[in-house]
Amino acid sequence: MGCKGLVSVGQQLFRRKVVDCTREDSRLSRCLNTFDLVALGVGSTLGAGVYVLAGAVARENAGPAIVISFLIAALASVLAGLCYGEFGARVPKTGSAYLYSYVTVGELWAFITGWNLILSYVIGTSSVARAWSATFDELIGKHLETFFHKHMSMDVPGVLAKYPDIFSVFIILILTGLLTFGVKESAMVNKVFTCINVLVLGFVMVSGFVKGSVKNWQLPGDAATNTTNTSHPYNVTQEEPPHGAGGFMPYGFSGVLSGAATCFYAFVGFDCIATTGEEVKNPQKAIPIGIVASLLICFVAYFGVSAALTLMMPYYLLDTNSPLPNAFKYVKWEGANYAVAVGSLCALSTSLLGSMFPMPRVIYAMAEDGLLFRFLARVNERTKTPMIATIISGAVAAVMAFLFDLKDLVDLMSIGTLLAYSLVAACVLVLRYQPEQPNLAYQMASTTDEADNNESVSTSESQAGFLPEEEEKCSLKAVLFPQNSDPSKLSGFVVNVSSSIIGFLIVTFCSLTVLGKEALMKGTVWAVSLLVIVFLLCFVVTVVIWRQPESKTKLSFKVPFLPILPILSIFVNIYLMMQLDGGTWIRFAIWMSSGFIIYFSYGIWHSVEASYAAPTDAERSTDNNTDTCK
Repeated sequence: MGCKGLVSVGQQLFRRKVVDCTREDSRLSRCLNTFDLVALGVGSTLGAGVYVLAGAVARENAGPAIVISFLIAALASVLAGLCYGEFGARVPKTGSAYLYSYVTVGELWAFITGWNLILSYVIGTSSVARAWSATFDELIGKHLETFFHKHMSMDVPGVLAKYPDIFSVFIILILTGLLTFGVKESAMVNKVFTCINVLVLGFVMVSGFVKGSVKNWQLPGDAATNTTNTSHPYNVTQEEPPHGAGGFMPYGFSGVLSGAATCFYAFVGFDCIATTGEEVKNPQKAIPIGIVASLLICFVAYFGVSAALTLMMPYYLLDTNSPLPNAFKYVKWEGANYAVAVGSLCALSTSLLGSMFPMPRVIYAMAEDGLLFRFLARVNERTKTPMIATIISGAVAAVMAFLFDLKDLVDLMSIGTLLAYSLVAACVLVLRYQPEQPNLAYQMASTTDEADNNESVSTSESQAGFLPEEEEKCSLKAVLFPQNSDPSKLSGFVVNVSSSIIGFLIVTFCSLTVLGKEALMKGTVWAVSLLVIVFLLCFVVTVVIWRQPESKTKLSFKVPFLPILPILSIFVNIYLMMQLDGGTWIRFAIWMSSGFIIYFSYGIWHSVEASYAAPTDAERSTDNNTDTCK
């Protein structure tokens, strides 16, 4: 009886959502096009960081080679972007990584993903709102900070901010009202601000190439030392110069990689496109194109701005807080700072909108599935927006921006986002090797110009799903040299197990490289041997996955080079998660504990998928043809 109870609990925790993509009706307004998605992705990703990040990384980490750091970071981000693009084509519904996890790895992982996405968006909204307020206050002479600090000071260091930021609350409430008014109106405002931001960045790039000099990429090693520390030249102390060895790569390739790890977070934000599945006119094509195009535009902007900065002035003279104004002052173009100020405010506005836009949609998707309180899934009949979820999420973000400084909480955004990236990559890896189901889920993901091919594929798939299959015997030969050209239950099971093993091995490998860094640098035998063994095991498991037959379902977009790209994406994301400090992981545990209380006290009992537990698979398949994506 005890074993049956454990099996029943396991089935509840890992039950998967069945999505019927044969119906295109949606409670939300389907009015966005591809350009709207590209603007949303660019606006969310290309935030105020482009005006600050390039200077800090160039001065402290990479020097002029920051352009290579951004290239590496962009390639790592594209790995995650491609995985999101395939799922956007496969499951064009609202929910982003939460939904993708639900249809692939089960309800518990889906709740963990959605709960962390909510945290990321709330903290992102609050922190960007405070940054908007601080930037505006800086432009008008810090009058707001002086007033609030004098009359409304909060003396609780380490817990609350120095003073309540009423202006940031005002900004959040305005954008919350805009989002409740309608998605088309929100997209229009976002497009205007994004276009202004891109134009300003274009002006910065052209200015850098006009006023800059390649000599700043070829500085001698003693230039930085003589400029910054003339009283203690490094050739006397025999120590590393304070600003590297000069040249294009003053901090070496290790500095480039360190800068790339920081620059990776500059590309976070494109995933908001994946939450628009039920509000796009042609999601199967628009979502993949929107994700890839927005990442490409953001890379060009980051690459161009960082190149312009390091051409205009020596990297070691860059200001880490406001590099662009100082660079224009250095080349005696102080008037350009007005354009930079306008661009930074527009960038902050689009970044804020990009954080607020997906948050209520993830809440709406979770509430509609019964994992959160059902009233959060109510949609306004006139505006076709999840109004209650939008208002509540905006109110929570406003309260956090009002009271907290959020600097210690910003790293929690990284955990939520990186965990979502990892799970989406794992879901792509698992789903592409699974046998087709007899229901019609995912069929609408096929492109219209492949209708004839899809008809024959669907026929063969449905026959394969309903006709009895020969029982396969699990053996080493069957695993390494499968006889079937189509996925089977055995090959799907092998990939499921192999994916779990490779996830564990990647966590072990990243833990060794981060926690055992000193031992590896010293060449300790046990550390190096263990790292090599784990790497070889990863290679063997990857080969096992590669040998399995891949699904031939026609999709409008597919991740290339399976299984390498998803595995690389998982590795990059987990490695960056391991770089976070212990305090961040403790806060993460507290947040997850509160989430599990909600899930085990409410979500697991009210899950819509629980209503499908009683019918047989055949009945469930038949019901799905007439149900609406439940």
